Amino acid sequence: MQRLLIVGHGDIAERVRARLPAGVEFRSIARRLGADLDRPETLAACAGWADAVLHCAPPPSSGERDPRTASLLAVIERGAIIPARVVYLSTSGVYGDCGGALVDETRPVNPQSARARRRVDAERLLQSWCAARNVAFVVLRVPGIYAADRLPLERLRAGTPVLRAEDDVHTNHIHADDLASICLRALEGSAPPGVYNASDDSTLKMSDWFDLLAQRAGLPRPPRIARAAAGAFISPEMLSYLSESRRLANGKLKRELGVQLRYPTVFEGVPRLAAAVA
Repeated sequence: MQRLLIVGHGDIAERVRARLPAGVEFRSIARRLGADLDRPETLAACAGWADAVLHCAPPPSSGERDPRTASLLAVIERGAIIPARVVYLSTSGVYGDCGGALVDETRPVNPQSARARRRVDAERLLQSWCAARNVAFVVLRVPGIYAADRLPLERLRAGTPVLRAEDDVHTNHIHADDLASICLRALEGSAPPGVYNASDDSTLKMSDWFDLLAQRAGLPRPPRIARAAAGAFISPEMLSYLSESRRLANGKLKRELGVQLRYPTVFEGVPRLAAAVA
């Protein structure tokens, strides 16, 4: 990898950029830089330049498809140089509700929200395009990302309730620094193409996650309520997350990519972080 195109230059992309090996050039597609996936005419400078692509941009906030990914591929297609590798940051939400089951990458996708269906559309567009051009393609299915500045402490300060144990769902996490390292490994030419669950080893339920944050930040634990009462206190978007339960298996990530997590569970990642932002 000598020239990297970063699509969607947010927090994770910036962490990747800061860790790039010496000599690697990069360009970014980001609205604040004047390159907008919703305005394909602004993307001409990105055509035919990169030998690797890190696609971090989310789909639009509505619809069933991801026209942004379609626009990106159309622009790349116009260039004389086709990248040798594409890495896409997808979401573990593509699996849908799994009833708390342990989920590896062989499980068929079953998106149950429009948000997840847009991600599946992006995965399929990229897979088809890469397969037709012999481009190595890596999908990282990412769960909840956290870091010192990515903790929902305002929710705790507001006293927003969480679900009681009998109604709760399993959740999954990855530290932002670990995710950046996973991205860099996936961009290497020796990294086997394929789908990977980019998750840590944690096996918490959602309410236990908030209890941990409260403990580490010195805040009161949130009250627990029945699911039937949750609509009066919890946003519709959050409720959609609370309708899906799964435990991500990350054995393939470790075995095939050789990833060693700096923060194997949230217990290593959160204690030293929450106090700094509480």
